[in-house]
Amino acid sequence: MIKSANQYPVHSLLSHEGNVMYRIPPYQREYSWHKAQWEDLFEDLIEADGSHFLGTIITLDQTKDALESNILHVVDGQQRLTTLTLLLAAVYSVLRENLDELDEDTRTDVTNLGRQLVRKSDKRSRVTPQIQGHNLDDYRAVLQEAGLPIEGERKPYYPLRRIRKCYGYFRSAIEKLSESEQISQPQAALMVHDAALRAVLVKIEVASHADAFVLFESLNNRGLPLSPVDLIKNHLLAESEKKEVMKVDEAFRRWNEILASLGDNYTVQERFLRHFYNAFKPDLPEVRDAPVATKSRLIRIYETVLGHDLRQVLDSLADASEIYGRINCVLELDQPSSLDLAFQRLMHAQGTPSYVLVLWLVSNQSELDLTDEQIESAVDRLVSFFVRRNLTGYPQTYALAKLFMSTIDAVGDAHGDEMLTVISERLRANSASDDDFRDRLMGPIYDENSDVARFILSTLAEDQMTKETKVDLWRQENNRYVWTIEHILPQGENLPSAWQEMLGGPEVAAGIQEEHRHRLGNLTITAYNSNLGNKSFVEKRDRQDPGGRPIGYRNGLSLNQDLAVKDSWTAQDIEERTEGLTARVLERFPLA
Repeated sequence: MIKSANQYPVHSLLSHEGNVMYRIPPYQREYSWHKAQWEDLFEDLIEADGSHFLGTIITLDQTKDALESNILHVVDGQQRLTTLTLLLAAVYSVLRENLDELDEDTRTDVTNLGRQLVRKSDKRSRVTPQIQGHNLDDYRAVLQEAGLPIEGERKPYYPLRRIRKCYGYFRSAIEKLSESEQISQPQAALMVHDAALRAVLVKIEVASHADAFVLFESLNNRGLPLSPVDLIKNHLLAESEKKEVMKVDEAFRRWNEILASLGDNYTVQERFLRHFYNAFKPDLPEVRDAPVATKSRLIRIYETVLGHDLRQVLDSLADASEIYGRINCVLELDQPSSLDLAFQRLMHAQGTPSYVLVLWLVSNQSELDLTDEQIESAVDRLVSFFVRRNLTGYPQTYALAKLFMSTIDAVGDAHGDEMLTVISERLRANSASDDDFRDRLMGPIYDENSDVARFILSTLAEDQMTKETKVDLWRQENNRYVWTIEHILPQGENLPSAWQEMLGGPEVAAGIQEEHRHRLGNLTITAYNSNLGNKSFVEKRDRQDPGGRPIGYRNGLSLNQDLAVKDSWTAQDIEERTEGLTARVLERFPLA
């Protein structure tokens, strides 16, 4: 497995006379260190008593022409190595700007430092990051900015990305070191230079990618922790090479195609891998003691699954990821179909545990003789189930995975409408009763689950919209919903005097507020909620934005039609509106 393992000072690994080049393979993740890691590295170097140990890098010799250069692929240690060279680039830039203050020997050191970062013979950087996230472009641009003889191109938003920020941090850190130590900036830069080049790395060289990935996982105790998705990817790449199924680059490309369908959210990627196993478990290789895919079992599951017919599993994952991305609404569609709108409703209803079942239905649509309309009907039943489940808390979260896996089993040979009947029966048998659901709807729903309350109110409003009155109640600005829940009778303490007078005095008002503020009848949906706050009922009703558009209860939503014609708001009003909305919700979210 290990060809060699030796300890080297940085000045040997980045020798200005040597021919060694370090490349980050394309399957590595992007540069991801943050300020906390930069600070730790800088402080460790400055405070080191002797040579600071930087950790381990794992390399794989990919040299094709030793006379041209020795190419080492960095399988582990890219974050550390990239950051170290960015620090040295910052040192170089400070020293270069102050060459006139340096003696002849130090000027030679500056020249050698430049050659440690960029090879003299062909002006190529010693370290070559991968291209994702503009890493390579940004790295070259930083070296050029530092005054090194290399061609770089500044892509849009270059200053905002991590590689440039890292370089900027080290430039600033050298300046602050100069101030704190009361020395010149060149002297501070030379302190950092000497500490960095004396620092020690253990370079482990392995014989193959497969060996590298196994070793990588066992030694990855520095930097950012690996996620299960990272580890499964590494196992896939190792297996593809070890079993000669496909080249590492091809396996990496296929894996990236899967992730592209799922979007950048790690949570979605990890959940897909769990749901894929749970949905198609009977068709996959048997995994011991893994009846359900959980986070803790995920790595072991995919080590087994990928250990059989790797290419077939990869093909299945790719096909399923496209479907899953659609179910999860990864892409924003200009003209979503009726089924896509149903997927949106399920997502907004927090119905992600049921994606196991939906993935299986869509994947087997032809075999099950299902139309899009029938799948949409199944999704709407799931929406109703989750509105009830997320408000009542029944069934428990831990039971949901087994529920949808067993529903797949129960469907069996059912086709078309028979399948809908099976799903409906399963959901009814595992859902809270109408009476329990009604009791929760009549109670302090906002306090029970504000997300369910928002979904219910938004759905009731959307049902009454026409093409002319349609607004997007799920639109976000700065990662916050524009349309949010508004408490008609304010929920906060210190109820304003106008409300106290309307409700019969301070004590009565306080009692009504305590009993009714979080009930369904006291909730509605408005945009820019902060503009309403603790204002009187009439002020809330008539509120407009600076352009004269209604943002109070006369905002055009059918949900607020009854509020728009009222002049006061009392406990009786809340009770009556709660009764009316509860009846509508029971009708809107049936489990028939």
